[in-house]
Amino acid sequence: MNLLVCGVGGQGVLLFSDILAQLALTAGLDVKKSEVHGMAQRGGSVTSHIRWGEKIHSPLIEEGTADIIVAFELLEAVRYLHFLAPAGWLIYDPLTIAPLPVQLGLVEQIASEELEKRIQNRLKKSLAVRAFDTARTLGNPRVQNTVMLGAVSRLLEFPDDLYYQTIKQLVKPQFVEANILAFRRGQELVSK
Repeated sequence: MNLLVCGVGGQGVLLFSDILAQLALTAGLDVKKSEVHGMAQRGGSVTSHIRWGEKIHSPLIEEGTADIIVAFELLEAVRYLHFLAPAGWLIYDPLTIAPLPVQLGLVEQIASEELEKRIQNRLKKSLAVRAFDTARTLGNPRVQNTVMLGAVSRLLEFPDDLYYQTIKQLVKPQFVEANILAFRRGQELVSK
């Protein structure tokens, strides 16, 4: 399995990736993970490559080979589409966050409708999951990542108990309940 996660700093991309990598490891699979979070603290792009299977030699996903791309933000989804395999799935949050050049007025923001059209024109398998909006209705926008984890779990073959166990292992105790609720809500957003 080749799974690429992308978003911007502060969205929980790295925790999402840690949970999936640990989950696959606990399931007895060979796992490799690599992440890029250079400007994450300033709202910059954050990516994580996660690969698991019988034997994995490299943590990096080659362009055109990702089985699943999980994008926490619409522009990041479009930015990394070239990594998706022809039969791959894009699971994305249609949330848009203006990048710094747009905030500074140096460039014009591409309309969300235009970005959505690019996705629909290029892909056969894509699914918009309003994870940030769902997290806000749960009272904590920071659980956007576990809402997305719940949605993505519908495409993977790990049992729910393993997700709960891994969330309990990697999330601070005071936030476990909120994250498990967000995970379940993400599952509800996506039918099998």
